[in-house]
Amino acid sequence: MKAILFHKHGGPEVLEYSDFPTPQPKPGETLIKLRAAALNRMDVFVRNGWPGLKLELPHINGADGAGEVVELGEGATGFTVGDHVVINANLGCGECDFCKSGRDNLCRNWHLLGETVRGTYAEYISLPVRQLYKLPNDYDYHLAVSAALVYQTAWHSMVKRGGVKAGEIVAIVGAGGGVNSASVQVARYLGAKVIVIGSNAKKLEQAKSIGADIVIDRSQAEDWSKTVFLATDKQGVDVVVDNIGTTFPLSLRALKKGGRLLTVGNSGGPRFEIDNRYVFAKHLSIIGSTMSTLADFSEVMDLVVAGKLQPIHDKTFPLKEAGAAQERLWHGENFGRITLAIP
Repeated sequence: MKAILFHKHGGPEVLEYSDFPTPQPKPGETLIKLRAAALNRMDVFVRNGWPGLKLELPHINGADGAGEVVELGEGATGFTVGDHVVINANLGCGECDFCKSGRDNLCRNWHLLGETVRGTYAEYISLPVRQLYKLPNDYDYHLAVSAALVYQTAWHSMVKRGGVKAGEIVAIVGAGGGVNSASVQVARYLGAKVIVIGSNAKKLEQAKSIGADIVIDRSQAEDWSKTVFLATDKQGVDVVVDNIGTTFPLSLRALKKGGRLLTVGNSGGPRFEIDNRYVFAKHLSIIGSTMSTLADFSEVMDLVVAGKLQPIHDKTFPLKEAGAAQERLWHGENFGRITLAIP
């Protein structure tokens, strides 16, 4: 099969469009002919490498993928050849206590597809059937991959961990990322009012077009927590979605008493200082979340295919141009998800 792979860490120049052995489905697995993949910033982090990262090289990037079932391994049930499917990249072992209790995103041997195991920048992939969601045959593969990882992440964080309710005010730090655009739509679906904080005027307008009630340009308001405070009649917000990390100090200041800060990542850096006085004096909660459970994935994808949540698709590149696609992502030129068309 054809795949985008790398034999060593580095810039986009290490990516190769090359041949790689087609996987064979193990017992309980399904072989999928991929038609679309989507990019995540994690792809670039893995390509660049970090101390302690151990990969079987060559490595294949990619968490999100969608395509057709072409072969079933021994004992694989629930799907038939020709079914259209989208992948849940959250890989639990299926055997530990967390997996057996339905909390597979806390699996003791957890992996993220494309991070520590080979992913979806390829023509084929073989995965356990539990990782698949059956799509309607007329549902667009590129919309499916634009939704999968980011909507399950936003849904689990906001609904299951954060308990966002109708009538609350949610502030989202960042206007263009996939999880952020998904969070705007999930918050609106739940009946919350949404404030988006960003630094790109065009992306802020796009955030308004998908449901943001108020947008704040942090390049014009360095202390945007004060702007949020004034925009909420000096009350603050109930929830802040902040996956940057280094912006936590302002996020904590923007929260009202009893508020919750939700995070699924640290794109701005893993280490930073916070003023603990805001946390204890305002009774704040800092809530971490990773991906979602298998049940949550099915729940949110049901809403996506029903049209109640609309995936935000940015641009599609041919598979062989994955390097250019990653550069667009890394430089923040996208609004929504960048996808790869797999021949």
